[in-house]
Amino acid sequence: MKFKDILSYISDEELDFLSAETGVNHQVKKLKGSVIFKLILYSLLEHGKPSLRVMEQIFHSSSFRFYTNTDNITTKYNSLSDRLSSIKSDYFQGIFQLLFDKFNIELGEQNALQKYDSTMIAISSKLVDWGMKVGSKTNKNQLKVTVGLHGSLPSDFKIFTENKHNCEDLTIPEVILDYRHNTSSVVTFDRGVQKRTTFVKFDEQDILFVTRIKIDATHHIIRNIPIPDKQTDSLIIEEDLEVNFNDSVTRKRLSTSFRLIKAVIKQTNEKIYFVSNNFELEASEIANLYRQRWEIEVFFRFIKQQLNFSQLVNRNLNGVKVMIYMTLILASMIIIYKKKNGLKGFKIVKMKIVQELQNELIKEIVQLSGGDISKISHILDD
Repeated sequence: MKFKDILSYISDEELDFLSAETGVNHQVKKLKGSVIFKLILYSLLEHGKPSLRVMEQIFHSSSFRFYTNTDNITTKYNSLSDRLSSIKSDYFQGIFQLLFDKFNIELGEQNALQKYDSTMIAISSKLVDWGMKVGSKTNKNQLKVTVGLHGSLPSDFKIFTENKHNCEDLTIPEVILDYRHNTSSVVTFDRGVQKRTTFVKFDEQDILFVTRIKIDATHHIIRNIPIPDKQTDSLIIEEDLEVNFNDSVTRKRLSTSFRLIKAVIKQTNEKIYFVSNNFELEASEIANLYRQRWEIEVFFRFIKQQLNFSQLVNRNLNGVKVMIYMTLILASMIIIYKKKNGLKGFKIVKMKIVQELQNELIKEIVQLSGGDISKISHILDD
């Protein structure tokens, strides 16, 4: 699959529809939504650390003008900053959701595991007056981004900026409960979420989940569940129980029952407890689902190292939200390109995509100039 095929998943007609639906181009003459979308996309692809000045240079480059038909438009970095600060993020949310739905089907991951976690982005408190305050002796503020990964692809996210949101009990459940879940999917998240009432809420809304819990969690055994397979590659499963937990605050016994799986890590002999409301899977399958949660950590490393996720191009919260949407859109495109072409790693994949776009541009120029593309096809084709 070529990257141009992936770009074709979002057509100009669909961009026009989203523009009309969100009003992103209302009273805008030059920097229309589709132009900003393509500018950020190419800036993230072609430059390791895009900035407003880098985006200004890319905007005036011959390659970008060729791809976007913006020959007669000029702009300055401060105009880009102003546009990012005010442009409607709903437009980029629409693109993100449209592409996720298409890519999710393309990869056959409609019922895939959903993984949730949060990452922090630090920013100087001299530049912004919002964000979580980090200590009294630092000049850094932070914002938290909680992300959902459905199968291989980012599916949703939310930005948190208040100090109270340092607690995962407030952030991860909010994002999970807001998402349009497929009832056949299972949700997994780290043990930062500990409130038993949250587990009850998930169960009441038919959200199947798998997580970890502290080994000193008070519980009342209802029954023992048979364990057909007591070992995984890394664990020895000791007990599989149906239990009631106590409310974390009132300490009263909750009526909702859950699955509590007690295991030991082979390599370290450390005890590890899993909790779930799924009573259909075997204990070893529950443990393996939680192990797959690690994929979201790999995803965070990818977007931070290769797409410079931690650098805020715009200091306005709206601009930050737009850049996060664009980062996740490009990440999704790179992931599907990688999977459909059977490639490994992310750095080389990104380089291949950039080279492919450059080759496509050369081919177009040769053809428009009346040249014979066949004479250089051996150079441009992989």
